[in-house]
Amino acid sequence: MEGLFDDDCFAIRQAARYVSQLYDHHLENVGLTITQFSLMGRLKRMGPMTMKQLAEAMRMQRTTLVRTIQPLRRNGLVSSAALGPDARALSIALTAAGEERLVAGRERWHAAQAEFEHRFGEQRAAALRSELFAITRDSI
Repeated sequence: MEGLFDDDCFAIRQAARYVSQLYDHHLENVGLTITQFSLMGRLKRMGPMTMKQLAEAMRMQRTTLVRTIQPLRRNGLVSSAALGPDARALSIALTAAGEERLVAGRERWHAAQAEFEHRFGEQRAAALRSELFAITRDSI
């Protein structure tokens, strides 16, 4: 067990599960997961994107992205349209209903953020965010 506490991957994944559960708990009130909320927020900021662009922007495998998008499409929160003659090349866009749900989700997201920062400390949370973003920014 001693080596477990020196394991960066285990520590990061354990913390990620804890934080994900906190945010998911808040977002369940609006019927979204954290991944769906993040994806919809990305579409709001960036506009329609191809599946490839969205997968790269979200740092997700394409199959995981498809599983995330399916319920959003089914619920009318995102739309997809073929780009040109190749029906496999899809553009994904946020719908008006999706924008409304995103607005509702933001309130819950901010509540989750406030709860985390209250538990962990505002300054520590800011420092943690900075370090975590540095991992992905510096690794590519």
